[in-house]
Amino acid sequence: MEIANIHEAKARLSRLIELALAGEDVQIARAGEPLVRLVPVDINTQPRQGGQLKGQVWIGMDFDEPDPAIDAIFGGVTP
Repeated sequence: MEIANIHEAKARLSRLIELALAGEDVQIARAGEPLVRLVPVDINTQPRQGGQLKGQVWIGMDFDEPDPAIDAIFGGVTP
């Protein structure tokens, strides 16, 4: 595990990133107290799949009808 204070992390950021990418646990501390952990971003390259909520979502037939309460908020202007 690599622990670096903020000042040291600023000076050695490239090296700390390399360590994190290699799987090393890298923490950045202030006054010796760990604050954050440096971890690689998990880039998911698989395409997104839709349909997980199929049959669970219902949209009313009047969902796009004007709402008098909202019209009143905006001065009665309707499109």
